[in-house]
Amino acid sequence: MKAAKFYGVRDIRVEEVNEPQIKNRSDIKIRVKVAGICGSDISKYGKTGPHFEGEIIGHEFSGEVVEVGDDVQNFKKGDSVGICPAIPCFECYYCKKGEYTKCVDLQVMGSRQYQGCFAEYIVVDQKFLLKIPEGVDYETAAGIEPSCIAAHGIHHANVEPGDTVLVLGAGPIGLFSIQWAKVFGATTVIAVDIFDDKLRIAKDVGADFCINSKYQDPHKIIQDLTYGLGVDIAVESAGTPLTCAQVLNYPKKGGVVIYAGVPYGDVLMPRKEFEKILRNELNVKGTWFGNSYPFPGKEWENTLYFMQKKQIQVKPFITHRITMDEVPEMFEKIYKRDVFFSKIMVEIDSEMR
Repeated sequence: MKAAKFYGVRDIRVEEVNEPQIKNRSDIKIRVKVAGICGSDISKYGKTGPHFEGEIIGHEFSGEVVEVGDDVQNFKKGDSVGICPAIPCFECYYCKKGEYTKCVDLQVMGSRQYQGCFAEYIVVDQKFLLKIPEGVDYETAAGIEPSCIAAHGIHHANVEPGDTVLVLGAGPIGLFSIQWAKVFGATTVIAVDIFDDKLRIAKDVGADFCINSKYQDPHKIIQDLTYGLGVDIAVESAGTPLTCAQVLNYPKKGGVVIYAGVPYGDVLMPRKEFEKILRNELNVKGTWFGNSYPFPGKEWENTLYFMQKKQIQVKPFITHRITMDEVPEMFEKIYKRDVFFSKIMVEIDSEMR
């Protein structure tokens, strides 16, 4: 089969490799249909490199069942499936409490010993699969995992009907967070970014107000919109050291800050912004992955339900559809910032084109 293999920083190659085979009775072999490029894939490409030379990366995908192990009962050949790529150990203190996102040895498909999805076939255990309901296509289903990450964060924020929610950073997680805030009942959702193209997408998926912080003062506008109080909940999804500090300026006293973006760098915070936590008695929370009990969690069931209802959408922010052969070139374009992008989908199966 064909696969995109990761050899080192800025070194991805599409090569022929052996197809994976079912080894365990609970295994399922899947023909990958569509795979999404994640921000973490981009960071690995440009900064950290692979865990080992030649690993097959990628973890956001959907596909079709082509073979099942002897103990598999709930899936059959021909089923359309989405995948939860987070792999907890199921044995540690946190896993036994059902807190899988806190697993001490949490792994992800596409890293360490687990093959990723930038390949024509992949074998996974049945516990990580979900049947795609009628009306949800493969491209939408490839967005299940990042949607669940956003849902997990919004759930942590305890969004209630009538709340005003700020989403700082209109990348894929931010765009899903906007939609989930609406699903949870937020009356007003404000999106902040420095790119007009991203803000236009944010508007399309439900943001009520969009602020370009490159040209406008978000704090002044947010104060005006909230009658001087600030927002109920602020979600940091830009994942930059600067926005990790700035986000503390926007909630009202006693408000909530959710950190959903990974800055991939040291966060040095001015005193006046750090003191917002103390003086405004902010509730600051982190969120990681998108799982809960029973595994993979309510986030996954709810994502499929609201995708079917068209209240959680992926297509409005797909900016590119590429083939597997185009993966190395696209990663390099992203690294050099030669292209505007939001969600990039790799059509692994040629029939998708």
